[in-house]
Amino acid sequence: MTSTSLIFAEIYFFMILSMTGFGKASSEYNGKVITADLKSLNSKTTDLRIKVPNSYKDKEIALRNMVIEGSVRGKLELSITVSSEGIDDEMGLNIPLFKKYYLELQNLKSELRHENDDDLFTAILRIPNVVTNTESDIDEKEWDKVVQTVHHAIRDLQHYRQIEGQAMKEDLKMNVSGIEEKLKTIIPFEENRVEKLRSKFRKNLEEFLGRDNVDLNRYEQEIIHYLEKLDINEEKVRLAQHCQYFISELENEDLVVGKKLAFISQEIGREINTLGSKAQDFDIQQTVVSMKDMLEQIKEQLANVV
Repeated sequence: MTSTSLIFAEIYFFMILSMTGFGKASSEYNGKVITADLKSLNSKTTDLRIKVPNSYKDKEIALRNMVIEGSVRGKLELSITVSSEGIDDEMGLNIPLFKKYYLELQNLKSELRHENDDDLFTAILRIPNVVTNTESDIDEKEWDKVVQTVHHAIRDLQHYRQIEGQAMKEDLKMNVSGIEEKLKTIIPFEENRVEKLRSKFRKNLEEFLGRDNVDLNRYEQEIIHYLEKLDINEEKVRLAQHCQYFISELENEDLVVGKKLAFISQEIGREINTLGSKAQDFDIQQTVVSMKDMLEQIKEQLANVV
């Protein structure tokens, strides 16, 4: 297992993580200050952008693998900056390029009849590649320091994610438990539901056809068949199972659970919708609306779970 994997496993054991977070770390080497900033936002896929000094360009693939392995999922951005504690002898001025920009800007100034050029030098110095790093490569000791700094930034990011993840975990548990509690409140309504439906059908039958014009045995068979189609016991059992499965996955030691929890929440939604369509009872449908509200809150949270 790599050092990044060890960091990852150490931080994430039995913990869901937020996809959003920020990590930062700095270290010193040979008169330089190396700083790594790592940001993460929620995303359905892993997307990493890297900004590094020119001297680190050939290490981008290694840095990319390091960050993706340690952060797993999200819209990630790694920025590494190097500053000197004293006069930076490694920085140089690209004089031919500076002159080229200066002459072009002077011609443009004359053409536009613009007299003020106080900020002209400053503006040219900000143009990419005018100020260059004269050192093309980094030695192994400096690279080791960069790796160490990035690892610390990853650890800092994951600590941030862990704190947010704990709050999200509690909120998810609360809403799933709320759905379970609402499910239990359906039982007393369900006991009267069948009798209400029978009375409704009987009333409609007598109103439109008259009792004497109906084969009561056939009528009773049709009622039983219809009520069987409206039976919600199976949906109740499956919904309870899905809720328990969701909570058990919250405690799972898997490093990435967001997609699995999202899939389980879809199954929870299917059972709730079926309950609502089969209920044909005002009180049960009100309960279903409350369940749907809790489910929407669950989905919003899951959009940000690693």
